[in-house]
Amino acid sequence: MAIIRPAGDFDRTYPQDMALLRQPWHYGLLALALVAAYTMPLWGNAYLVSTAHRIAYTVIAVQGLNLLTGYTGQISLGQAAFMMVGGYISALLVKHAGLSFFLALPLAAVGTGIVGLLFGLPSLRVKGFYLAMATLAAQFIIPWLSRHIFTDYLGGSSGAIEVPVPQIGGFRITEVNHFLYISLTVLLITTVAVYNISRTRLGRALVSIRDNDLAAELLGVNLFTYKLRAFFIAAMLAGVAGALKAHSQRGVGTEFGYSLTDSIFFLGMLVIGGLGTNLGPFLGVAFVLLLEDLADLVGAGLAAQLPPEFAASLLTSFRPIFFGLMLMLFLIYEPRGLAHRWQILKAAWRLRPFSK
Repeated sequence: MAIIRPAGDFDRTYPQDMALLRQPWHYGLLALALVAAYTMPLWGNAYLVSTAHRIAYTVIAVQGLNLLTGYTGQISLGQAAFMMVGGYISALLVKHAGLSFFLALPLAAVGTGIVGLLFGLPSLRVKGFYLAMATLAAQFIIPWLSRHIFTDYLGGSSGAIEVPVPQIGGFRITEVNHFLYISLTVLLITTVAVYNISRTRLGRALVSIRDNDLAAELLGVNLFTYKLRAFFIAAMLAGVAGALKAHSQRGVGTEFGYSLTDSIFFLGMLVIGGLGTNLGPFLGVAFVLLLEDLADLVGAGLAAQLPPEFAASLLTSFRPIFFGLMLMLFLIYEPRGLAHRWQILKAAWRLRPFSK
């Protein structure tokens, strides 16, 4: 939505118009947020730190999906599979090539981006539902390949391999408290990169493809090139998230998730947070992950009141039921996501006391 401001509040220079932090207190608030995030292992409990780490690497994956689906309009159901590719590439480079994790991470991102290009090739010929089916192939092909080829390296029938923990000199990063610093730093880098992409020629071309691909092509936008760029960047970010997840969990493979359900959850996070917004991945991921933990607590409380033969079924089914219900409510009552609601609240605050 357009930025709503009181009369007389306008920008006088292009740098002022393009600034993300517009007021001096914005810088102070950002500094406080960064200090709170980076000092969380000192004052937070184990649940808070582990949840913050999960949110950090999941936001990175959803940022890539937002660039592909929210900005370009290309539906993808294979983001979790690309995360697994990134985890495998990083693990193999560290484990067998002897590379440092910090060198393997960008290589895993590039390698996953190349894999994403392969599954993005059908985007020139098909769109919508058919493109979703084409990307769904990645969710079946990649896990199958991990089980049936190079079984000595990819785990084979076991479905997973062990992943070395990162090292800085002689210090091994074995605790989530320490890994949180890495995930937060990488999240900052990807956030700045994605935000700036959305304001460049590339970002505007992607939005034009989403709004009307025929008009965009008539205006000189090369559809195939820009769609492949979107798939490449989205897969790169998924690869980064997968590498962070694999090394923090010390394992990668089908036994560690990366299923079709995870890809659908990523789309749900994006819808709840707000498609095509920079804030959407943060709000959607935090909301859904905290909602899952709440569903586990509520489900456990309800299961304790039921006979044992029904309790196990409720514990396994309550989380997806809870998520599906919340997604339905958002699609009905807040289809533009939490980011749109936040923009409305900010506009109302700027225009106070003239709310009308």
